[in-house]
Amino acid sequence: QAVDAGAYAAKAEKHRYMSVVLAAERGEITDRSGIALATSVDAYDITADPKLFTPEESKSPNAPEQAAALLAPILDADADDLAEKLGTPNSRYTVLARRQTPQVWRQIKDLKGVYAEKARADRARKGPGVNVLAGVLQERSSKRVYPNGDLAAGILGYVNAEGRGGGGVESMLDKALAGEDGEITYAQSGGRRVPTADGTRETPAVPGSDVELTIDRDIQWAAQRAISDQVAKSKADRGYVIVQDTRTGEVLAMANSPGFDPNDIAGADATAMGNAALQDAYEPGSTAKVVSMAAVLEEKAATPATHVVVPNRLHRGDRLFRDDIDHPTWYLTLNGVLAKSSNIGTILATGQLGRTQPQANRVLHSYLRKFGLGSPTGLRYPGETPGILAAPETWSTSQQYTIPFGQGLSINAMQAASVYQTIANGGVRIEPTLVRGSKGPDGRFTPAPAPRKSRVVSERTAKTLSTMLESVVDDREGTGTKAKIPAYRVAGKTGTANRVDPELGRYRGYTASFAGFAPADKPRITVYCAIQNPTEGSYFGGQICGPVYQQVMQFALKTLQVPPTGDAPARLPVTFEPGE
Repeated sequence: QAVDAGAYAAKAEKHRYMSVVLAAERGEITDRSGIALATSVDAYDITADPKLFTPEESKSPNAPEQAAALLAPILDADADDLAEKLGTPNSRYTVLARRQTPQVWRQIKDLKGVYAEKARADRARKGPGVNVLAGVLQERSSKRVYPNGDLAAGILGYVNAEGRGGGGVESMLDKALAGEDGEITYAQSGGRRVPTADGTRETPAVPGSDVELTIDRDIQWAAQRAISDQVAKSKADRGYVIVQDTRTGEVLAMANSPGFDPNDIAGADATAMGNAALQDAYEPGSTAKVVSMAAVLEEKAATPATHVVVPNRLHRGDRLFRDDIDHPTWYLTLNGVLAKSSNIGTILATGQLGRTQPQANRVLHSYLRKFGLGSPTGLRYPGETPGILAAPETWSTSQQYTIPFGQGLSINAMQAASVYQTIANGGVRIEPTLVRGSKGPDGRFTPAPAPRKSRVVSERTAKTLSTMLESVVDDREGTGTKAKIPAYRVAGKTGTANRVDPELGRYRGYTASFAGFAPADKPRITVYCAIQNPTEGSYFGGQICGPVYQQVMQFALKTLQVPPTGDAPARLPVTFEPGE
């Protein structure tokens, strides 16, 4: 070429100009500290020029089959499929495999070198010099890697075979993460680029933006471990834990079990590849009673000390309602109704929200809506369910009395956590957020838009509710004593709901849950746990979700270095003596 560059260029009469996509580097996804949760590494798309596998060009009658047999074990692909691609008629370009590691291309390159040397030696002996791998090429690409395996997989999602987000944040922010591909057009001949040919054009690729999540990797790890252990122990269908900063609405963890490894989509269970904490709709049970109590307190229909006589059975409409255990007539305060999680007591209390039952239904519905039930959470997460909350005028006779204690409506786990964040935040709901901001190719960080805020109940009502929720955990009459944390004041609520089996379309099994925040008198962290269809051991929320809550909350408090407040709890009365 140095002696006669013109002659070399003249040989390019047989070549053709090719346009090749220059893949943009996909942006990273990190946790709030900048630790990579999803990143990209160098990879190669293995391509070929089918024209070079024709008998005329390859000097072999079956070059596609020979090449396919050599490449199949390296690419872990079917030899017949590869041979079909290599034998595509009237084509100059085909993709054999995408996003292969540098090691794979190195194997192919070494093999190409061996066959090229054999062909040169054969030509020196006046033979045809067959090289069936001459037309195998590569294009630089990138491969998505998740350094922490299955950690936060439900949040992150995955990247599909086309290099696009196939779920989760990868899908939700695909355009920003993907960047813009470039293109290069150049002359090639015999599978090689012709360096002296004119007309090379290149449009550089624009890298994608890096995305910083609100997630704390360590808290996410603790939440994922705790829920996975309990789901396995209870032989449950699935479970989820959400950790939220009460002051900002930022989601610090959102863990699902079972999960999946986004590095191995082919080996993943399709039923575990979503984000069940946002995509499952289920009846919440007693954790939703806090909304009923908020309505009763805010409307001044009762106070924590109001006496509520709770019989063993309550006849309403065409049904007979009961609590989760048989009991003699209970003489409870409103605080005691919440502490002992009485369905009957909740029905009686919410009945005071209006002069008639339809009026009481409308008032309760308005609070359910203000707390965010029946609406998307604001995360804009793909596949998120808004739950089901019917208009009050359509409530059946049964729903009028079951909705106050959390049956007859459905929610997702993030909505449930948001209810408790609202109470912990002095009655102000902050839309939950998963994204803190993004960093573009210029290195400039752009914060995410501020979340919307709305006042749901007064600060006084929120404070009263917080004190009442402490009775659930702290009082010996409470149902959530397993959620206690030494030295910290804890507010929380248990839930055990009948569960609709999605396959059978009827009630079968239970949803166990626990929700709360700490420190109760100066809230910093909200934790919500739910387990679907536990089949071994207890199915009560206080028994199986209370310990998960305690474990995750304690870890989060230590991680964020939240000190105990040291103040003593108020200890509101739970019961009263008849005749008082």
